[in-house]
Amino acid sequence: MQFSEKILSLTAEAEEKLADIFAEIDRISFENTKKIMDSFREHRVSEAVFNPTSGYGYNDRGRELLDEIWADVMGAEAAFVRHSIVNGTQALTIGLFGLLRPGDILFSIAGKPYDTLDEVIGNTGTAGNGSLRDFGVEYRQSELAPDGSFDLEKIRQVLTDEGERVKVVFIQRSKGYLNRKTLSVADIGEVIKFVKAIKSDVYVVVDNCYGEFTETREPCAVGADMIIGSLIKNPGGGMAESGGYIAGSARAVELASYRLTSVGCGLEVGATLGQNKSLYKGLFYAPHTTAQAIKTAHLAAYIFGERGLGFDVEPRWDEPRYDIIQSIITHSPDALCAICRGIQAGSPIDSYVTPEPWEMPGYGDKVIMAAGAFTQGSSIELSADGPLREPYTAYLQGGLTYESGKIGIMSAAEETLACGFGSK
Repeated sequence: MQFSEKILSLTAEAEEKLADIFAEIDRISFENTKKIMDSFREHRVSEAVFNPTSGYGYNDRGRELLDEIWADVMGAEAAFVRHSIVNGTQALTIGLFGLLRPGDILFSIAGKPYDTLDEVIGNTGTAGNGSLRDFGVEYRQSELAPDGSFDLEKIRQVLTDEGERVKVVFIQRSKGYLNRKTLSVADIGEVIKFVKAIKSDVYVVVDNCYGEFTETREPCAVGADMIIGSLIKNPGGGMAESGGYIAGSARAVELASYRLTSVGCGLEVGATLGQNKSLYKGLFYAPHTTAQAIKTAHLAAYIFGERGLGFDVEPRWDEPRYDIIQSIITHSPDALCAICRGIQAGSPIDSYVTPEPWEMPGYGDKVIMAAGAFTQGSSIELSADGPLREPYTAYLQGGLTYESGKIGIMSAAEETLACGFGSK
């Protein structure tokens, strides 16, 4: 792969400016790695926990120990992690159906959740398909303020007016397909204090996807009752080939476990089928792999932002990050597609494939996705995607190694310039 002098020079300039930021990312990675290794030692992890189980999976010590470690690392009372959870949307569905009952209200306080939850909630889709709405669960939503902060007065109003019916307050940490700032653990902690002061018995659930290990604390450490995520994002470290997790208070996790399997069985069953080793190894790698993805995102922000190709980006290259997502606002469907083509061409797998927009299940608009990944749909591996709707934003994430992520970003910049978009 050949790069123009323009892109080589811009990349070198970016790396010089980012040196101190990269050092801070490495510090966070070290702290999180130490936390994981301390937990591994405390729980006496040995090769024996990699042994597979079959059938019902009773007495799977590897599965049980990993749940304990996961709770430690996430700062939670309890947790479960399973290779059989197909994606983050299913993990969220397990958690929400575990906590909500007919007549309850689900209240999202960070705006609209990720697109794939629309049908789960019942905001879109066919009545009778089994959404929360079909089971008598109602939905309320509060938008973030223009500066990205929580609308505390709106939150207070809904919690006061709806009273006991509000069972779950839902917070999406990452921006998803919205053009807003990602929420920090500190931001989440402050709003949890506010919510609990009004209604102490409400469950606060955080969609933690894309945010794990970007800071040294997770939302359970600041009062979240449940956090949920996917293993083919940050916490799988590029090693887990499927799966998801739920962590939180003992009661919340117990209720979710009854939706994972069945009431009465909960976490006592579930054969691991030889997948334990990749889940342990993935958690071990996760802080480092996440750091590589964050570095890649900073580089993308510099190259595509005001110092480079001139696009609006969020976050900017020198802003702190609380997830691995980098938004590039193109205002053009052709520019969005050009970025995705460049990412695909700079990928290790299927680099010869040209991504095209299509009507993906669970999405309301056509979506273009570039992901030349070892594991299908793995967002911790470099990918770019976006819905074909205004303002035509490319959402970049991942990078198993900074070196491969750098190549992908440079490839995307070359393709974007070659198609007549951007400046510098």
